[in-house]
Amino acid sequence: MNDGLITVLLVDDQPLLRMGFRLILEGEDDLVVVGEASDGVQALAAVESLDPDVVLMDVRMPLMDGIDATAKISASSSGARVIILTTFDLDEYAFAGLQAGASAFLLKDVAPAELIQAVRLVASGDAVVAPRVTQRLLENFVRNSPPRPALQPDPLLEELTPRELEVAQHIAQGLSNAEIAHALFLSEATVKTHVRRILTKLHVRDRVQVVVYAYETGLVTPSNPDY
Repeated sequence: MNDGLITVLLVDDQPLLRMGFRLILEGEDDLVVVGEASDGVQALAAVESLDPDVVLMDVRMPLMDGIDATAKISASSSGARVIILTTFDLDEYAFAGLQAGASAFLLKDVAPAELIQAVRLVASGDAVVAPRVTQRLLENFVRNSPPRPALQPDPLLEELTPRELEVAQHIAQGLSNAEIAHALFLSEATVKTHVRRILTKLHVRDRVQVVVYAYETGLVTPSNPDY
């Protein structure tokens, strides 16, 4: 973010949708749309040249879809954070987008105020965008997926202290810092410190990626009555 401005790149193959998002975002003093792209290939070029803070990324596009583009952005040196745009909140593409490194997903018919809030939160690095919806998406996808072989414990989990492991499990539930602090009888400042250390140790960008990681590694499962 430069001078308090959050820069946004719009990626969608529908010009009218891009226009609608532009009108919503540029009505805010702290948000500016720096570019548009109609497919994943253009999106990658735009991210490299414009270095946006946030990318609003459609999934189904020609040449390169939003999932592949998100994965390439996440693997690059760019600091851009991706919000996946999807039609259904339990869409398998939304799950794939989160796996690819997206910080959040939104429905295309999102209310203007929710879109604005999501962009600001993701730009801040917090990425707490409907974490319980994210959790519900992951639980639904895992339940409806073919049975997976028993997972080997991820070596990265061994880097976490017992308290950090507890905090990670609560993050996977979709709890906020305040809710985690209340549940574990900690101060919010202490929780924030734990969250920063968890992100560093697990090599993930934000809280949403902690949720994805927790389900992928079996740290939490839908069959667990506690989660």
